[in-house]
Amino acid sequence: MKGGAALPVLMRDAEVISLKEACFRSGRSEKTIARWCRRDGIGRRAEPSAPWEISAVALEAKRYGDTEAIEALRRGEFSCERVRRYAEHLGLG
Repeated sequence: MKGGAALPVLMRDAEVISLKEACFRSGRSEKTIARWCRRDGIGRRAEPSAPWEISAVALEAKRYGDTEAIEALRRGEFSCERVRRYAEHLGLG
């Protein structure tokens, strides 16, 4: 979404990772991952100073540029083929 924060994707407990883990998995900086969390909704925070909780599945979809999978996660469509592909790749199937 342009111009503001995106509604966060829905996440299952097993796929939630920290900002540090997201940086390790993606090879990107904390600043980049935090920007993706705000702009693309791949993560959430309970309040502005709380730590980021990031969807490993959404992060993987973001790395591949798969906005359709991210939108499916936002709708809670965990059984969608595009979402399942990333979940299975991460061993979360």
